[in-house]
Amino acid sequence: MTEATLRSRLRALYEGEGEAGDRFRYLLLAFDLLTVTWLVASSFVERGAHHDRIDLAIGLIFLADLLARLFISRRPLRDLFSFWCAADVLVIISLLFPIWGEGLAFLRVIRLYRVFHSPQTLDQLREDIPGFRRNEHTIRAALNLVIFIFAMTALVYQTQSGVNDKIGNYADALYFTVTTLTTTGFGDVTLVGTSGKLLSVAVMIFGISLFLRLIQVVLRPNKAWFPCPTCGLRRHDHDAVHCKACGTVLNIPDEGLD
Repeated sequence: MTEATLRSRLRALYEGEGEAGDRFRYLLLAFDLLTVTWLVASSFVERGAHHDRIDLAIGLIFLADLLARLFISRRPLRDLFSFWCAADVLVIISLLFPIWGEGLAFLRVIRLYRVFHSPQTLDQLREDIPGFRRNEHTIRAALNLVIFIFAMTALVYQTQSGVNDKIGNYADALYFTVTTLTTTGFGDVTLVGTSGKLLSVAVMIFGISLFLRLIQVVLRPNKAWFPCPTCGLRRHDHDAVHCKACGTVLNIPDEGLD
């Protein structure tokens, strides 16, 4: 197989609109969800050799995914030095060379954000799930909040486990994250050290911002997602006949909404 053929086939999987590409992207999203589930579940059992083997396998798959995305990239150097690539590299290093336990493996939660927000995945979800298309902004805002909560929970666990006797597993870390984010602050679980205090502040500031964003989206009138063929405006009233930006006649598909 030539290099050009391999690149073409990989692009069909990562970026193509065919059935194979759809299945591959769903599989990639499911795998990321599975790795996060394993990250949470493994905190409740004593770490053993099987943890290292599973982490090694996950790290090798992440490495193959990263190399494939760089191989098909039209601007590999720009992508190589992007935030998302840096996060992937840190995750891979922490999984393949676990100098500090799982270390920065908590960043694998952030991979969910990248995979879920990729243009190909979003287009696929809009096409396959009518409910997602109608409520896209609400769903994305809710998922952003959920991903943030899991990322902060993982970070709290990784930085406090072993040094804070009140953070023994992900349930403890999740409990702290949610009570801090909602400003409930029972005070029975707190983070130790200066870094713990700064992390608590970050959870409150960014978490409340995302929570308010979700409320704003939920309360905002629902819109239809339909790109205007002239100006590209994508959000319109469901009964709109003309684009409010340029006046072009729209033909928004009727999905049976009242």
